[in-house]
Amino acid sequence: MDQIIQLKGTESLLYQLLAPLVMNPEILKKNNNYPFKTTDDFTWFVAQKNKRVVGFMPVEQRGNDFIINNYYVEDDECDVLKNLIKQASTVFSGKKMLAVVLAQHEPVFEDCEFSLEKRWTLYVKMKKE
Repeated sequence: MDQIIQLKGTESLLYQLLAPLVMNPEILKKNNNYPFKTTDDFTWFVAQKNKRVVGFMPVEQRGNDFIINNYYVEDDECDVLKNLIKQASTVFSGKKMLAVVLAQHEPVFEDCEFSLEKRWTLYVKMKKE
C-alpha cells in the first residue's frame, strides 16, 4: 500500500476513485448486497497501491459518535485494513468510535484497540473510546 487519502463524503474525487468499486457486483456481494452510501457527514479513507484503490473506510459522524461501516479491502488484506483503521483512529483520536465489522475482521479491529459490544451472525459491533 502506497498511501491513504482522506476525503470528505461528497468530494468529486471520492466518486471518481470509488465508482468502479462500489458499483461492482462482486464487491457488493462481499458487502452482503448492501449499497455504499455517503453524505457530508462522512469522512472517507481511501487506500491506494500504485494509484489503484485497494480499500476504503467511510466514517460517519452522528452526533458525538464516529461510526465505521461498509468498508472494503481487496482480498481481505489485513495490513491494508489495519492501516485504514489506524488512520481513522488517529484522525478521530479522543472521540468515541463505533464500528460494524465483518465477523472475520474482529481480530484486526481488536489489534487496533476496539472492543466487542454486540455480536450478530455475520457482523459484530465494536467500540473504541
